[in-house]
Amino acid sequence: MRAAPSILHVDLDAMFAAVEQRDKVSLRGRPVVVGGVAGRGVVSTASYEARVFGVHSAMPMAQARRLSPFNTAFLSPRFAAYKRTSEAVMQLLAGVSPLIEQVSIDEAYIDLAVTDADLSTRGVTELAHRLKAEIAVATGGVTGSIGAASSKLLAKIGSDLNKPDGLTVIPAGQELAVLHPLPVKRLGGVGPATEQRLHRSGVRTVGDLAAVSLELLVDWFGTAHGTGLFRLARAQDDRPVVSDRETKSVSAEETFDVDLTDPVRLSRELDLLSARVAGRLRANGMTGRTVNIKVRHHDFTTLTRAVTRDQPTDDGRLVGQLARRLLAEIDVSGGIRLLGVGVSTLADFAQDDLFAGTFPEFSITAAEDDDDSGPGEAGVAAPRPPVAEVVAAGAAEPEEPAPVVWRPGQDVEHDVHGAGWVCGSGLGRVTVRFEGPRTPRGPSHTFAVTDPALRAAEPPEWRDS
Repeated sequence: MRAAPSILHVDLDAMFAAVEQRDKVSLRGRPVVVGGVAGRGVVSTASYEARVFGVHSAMPMAQARRLSPFNTAFLSPRFAAYKRTSEAVMQLLAGVSPLIEQVSIDEAYIDLAVTDADLSTRGVTELAHRLKAEIAVATGGVTGSIGAASSKLLAKIGSDLNKPDGLTVIPAGQELAVLHPLPVKRLGGVGPATEQRLHRSGVRTVGDLAAVSLELLVDWFGTAHGTGLFRLARAQDDRPVVSDRETKSVSAEETFDVDLTDPVRLSRELDLLSARVAGRLRANGMTGRTVNIKVRHHDFTTLTRAVTRDQPTDDGRLVGQLARRLLAEIDVSGGIRLLGVGVSTLADFAQDDLFAGTFPEFSITAAEDDDDSGPGEAGVAAPRPPVAEVVAAGAAEPEEPAPVVWRPGQDVEHDVHGAGWVCGSGLGRVTVRFEGPRTPRGPSHTFAVTDPALRAAEPPEWRDS
């Protein structure tokens, strides 16, 4: 740990839902849930108005609907809008310190030790207050919570203590006084399974955990996990803020409304997922040598399989072929709830033999995941690519065009009424509310889903200039 609270952790509050409320004026103050809105989708983010009713991330969407009041808005994610907001925040943080570690789209660590900032508790507190105000202005009202401490562990815990729009500065020397009264689940290495095991042994707070010997923790959890818990309970964290986080893998996955058993349908899904992954690889100028699949059965048992090639690739057809080989090793007769494809062991070039008729030598690995995250993903799979993109990546073209689908929350433009967003659709009709982040609450109109005057649009601009 450091001698001053020189590490900040900035975490935007319920970012996806906050961006939706910013861009859709009629949703401000109302419960908003963002995620997979159909079937077995899961909640990605819930606004604080929705959290009052027990809705939280990673919850099955069906359960969220049962808990939520009638005026709750259930929306599909708009990743382009979230990315633009994130970029505005990260640009702002870069003006505070040259050493920024972005760990996700909505959170980052800032190292103040490499700046000339006043690192006293008072100086850091004043800086954090200014930064919070600047974030709200730069994002059009999206708030961020900040934790400041002598380590990344305590800074992240601090940012979560007083959400939303919170600030916690932990003075050097006070780390254990803040940490030990907290429940063990506050520690990053404690998931639901670990928490339950600790509770069975009477360990409920971090202070209780600090009283358990290293030998006993190793006996309970193994050397690596047990030693990690021992250190965390004592606030022993000397991890540096690292500005260049290398991408480890590129992946895509899909949760199905009904468990799939049909091999033909599963092969098609693998092709679609592989095309999405390959498109992301090419967009980022990357290739990869290892192809892996993730399979979740109806009982939430999760299996992974991987194959490593001699040469990297960004070819969607090849990724799909290898993914199908891996799936052939798994019994799908009981039904598949979730299917995922990923590429890792990344490189920035490709050296495939385009005329090879056989695959190079590869190795296969298998793993069974005791998934600690519960019955769903906190993240949401990106929308499927257009048919043209799938065909370009090598998947078979559908025999007939897909029906027009308007997603709730989607940005649209109408030739007569202007910009708006989709409230809902069904039975061949789509309802759109015409408003934006800088307009009054707008009217809604219903159109045929094939109305030629209605089209998808880019996210609206929330800034004045």
